[in-house]
Amino acid sequence: MEKIASFQVDHTTLRPGMYLSRRDGNVVTFDLRFKVPNTGDLLTNAEMHSMEHIIATLLRNSPQKDAVIYFGPMGCQTGFYVLLDGAQLSMAHCIALIQSVFEAGANYAGEMPGKSAVECGNYINLDVDLAKAQCRYYADVIKGWTVEQLAY
Repeated sequence: MEKIASFQVDHTTLRPGMYLSRRDGNVVTFDLRFKVPNTGDLLTNAEMHSMEHIIATLLRNSPQKDAVIYFGPMGCQTGFYVLLDGAQLSMAHCIALIQSVFEAGANYAGEMPGKSAVECGNYINLDVDLAKAQCRYYADVIKGWTVEQLAY
């Protein structure tokens, strides 16, 4: 079988940041890497789930919401994937969108979106403070990120 693109990245040298993972027509997939792979330093389930709720909500309420296709966690627990419509946003605009939503997540002042049994199948492990702390960390990592830095 053919190796998928993400398995062709050297995970022993990959550092936290924002990377262009692949393009499929107008769909652009970004690897939002939080943790250094293969170190055992992983995002906890509660951190990942909490950030997923806040960042997905912020993305889908942003002025660029029509360009948002998907936001979700990586199975390896080292980050997230975000899929955006590259016909609507340039690479620089994609970076700016991610920077703005993580900055907004770091400063989030509301209640956790979707924190009820009706809205979420595992609402018990959602924690606004965990999400805010990780959003602050990642906002700092990608502050000043450039199109040139999108390459693995």
